Formats: sequence, structure tokens, C-alpha cells
Amino acid sequence: MKILALLTALTLSVAPGFAADAAKKQLLLLAGRPSHGPGEHEHNAGVLLLKKCLDASGLPVETTTYLSAAWPAPEVLAKADTILFYADGGGRHPLLSGTHLAEVEKEMKRGAGLVCLHYGVEFPADKGGPQALDWMGGFFEAHWSVNPHWVADFKELPKHAISNGVKPFSTNDEWYFHMRFAGADKGKLLAILSAVAPESTMKRPDGAHSGNPAVREEVAAKKPQTVAWAFDRADGGRGFGFTGGHFHRGWGNDDQRKLVLNAILWTAKAEVPADGVASTVTAEELAANLDKKR
Repeated sequence: MKILALLTALTLSVAPGFAADAAKKQLLLLAGRPSHGPGEHEHNAGVLLLKKCLDASGLPVETTTYLSAAWPAPEVLAKADTILFYADGGGRHPLLSGTHLAEVEKEMKRGAGLVCLHYGVEFPADKGGPQALDWMGGFFEAHWSVNPHWVADFKELPKHAISNGVKPFSTNDEWYFHMRFAGADKGKLLAILSAVAPESTMKRPDGAHSGNPAVREEVAAKKPQTVAWAFDRADGGRGFGFTGGHFHRGWGNDDQRKLVLNAILWTAKAEVPADGVASTVTAEELAANLDKKR
């Protein structure tokens, strides 16, 4: 009886701690290799900054990062509640290397979330694109989507957990738009950030990333263009695409940063605070961990 009582006491004393650890959402943030010029496509610094904000939030999350296209072991992928890619896309997307696509497909089937930022939303239409439609609800498709630099003015946001505490804002970025989006049969898609693209976004000739008749018609008609979206998958998983993030300085914008932090939590099926994820970033923190570029 004494031994049983002792075991019971030990169980009661450690159970809360184990419960707390088990309740933590596992956030896996993957950064691609250095790319572009200084202050642009700062994948490593951007991922580390997001991790800093999540770790300091006091929320029940555990954030793991892999930098410069390093790839996590299967056991790390297997426990991730959401997986974020901030990396170059197209044929160079880390998801398309080796067996990565099949490995991530396994995690998507069990309900893990997916977040792709900036160039990371672009996939070839015949490889990665079909999966992005299923898992994230949309992607940048060459000869359909475009990647101009412009000032996007987000005058209002929809009521959604991702927009909790986010005020309307405006930034100059390489905001991709005219995404290829999934049909309603794959899930429920909601535009989170939309803005009317100015005529200046169509000044380049038609090309794989610069223009096509379909997008020119929409811009001329002043149709709002979606540059960030939330996706409730038919299988119960969640996805989020965000086309901004070309300039590292954009993470210094409190509303942009909060929106993406909220989205990471939402895709992990974690509760997003009513006022969003609170975070602060100093000039020194924004300048930290930048890649050494010419």
C-alpha cells in the first residue's frame, strides 16, 4: 500500500508538467538558402525573427527552425503541427528536392498545416502545384501569376482568427497576385489580404512572371487581387499563403508580422489570441542574422 501511495503521489506531481508539454503545438519553420541581394529574400533572418516572436509570446508552442535548406529528420516532421516554408520557389523549392514532397504529403494526410511565404508560394504546375492546391488552396503559377513591386493598400480585413488584432496597413513589397486557386471541392478558401493593383504593375511585357492577357484584364477592371489567403482543407487540415516578404524590412511592420504569426498558429490549430500574437522587434533584432551577401 505504501508503494502504491508513493507511485500515486509521484504521478500527481509530474502529470501536469507532462500535460503542459503535450499541449504545446509544434511549429516547424524551414528557411531556404540565401538568395537575392542584401535585405531581400532573407529567409534565415526572417525565420529566426518569427521564431523569436513566437518563443517570446508566452503561448503554448514549441518552435523548431532549420536554416539554409537543411531538412528535418522524419521524426521531426512527424510531430509538426504546421510546417512553414520561407524559401526560393519554382523548380528550386526545397519541397521538390529528393523525396521531400512525398515526406510532407505524409504529414499533410495526418492533418498538419502548411504555410508558404513569398517565393515559397511558387511551384511548377506539374510538380508541387497540384499538391499546393490540395494543401494550401493556391499557388503562384508561371504564365498565370505575376510578381511586380507595388504599394498594396489593405483597407480592410475579413473577420478571421488570422486577422485578430491586425489593423489595415499599406506596404511596398513584391506582392505576387493572380494566383491559381483551388475549387470549392478541395476546401474553403478565404482572402485575408486583398488590394487593387495599380496599372503600373502591368508595365512589363507578357512573360512567365510579368504578365498575360487574363491578369491584364483584371487589373484594367480594378478587380481586387488576393495576396494572402487562408484555406480550410476538405480533410480538416489548414493552409496559408502569403506573397509578401521580399524585403526583410517588412517584418518590422507590426501588422504584417502579427498577421503571419497569427496564421502560423491558426494552421497549427492553436488558439489565436483575440488581439493577435503580441510581439515587438527592435532595429537591432531586425538587423540580426542577415545572410552575408555581396
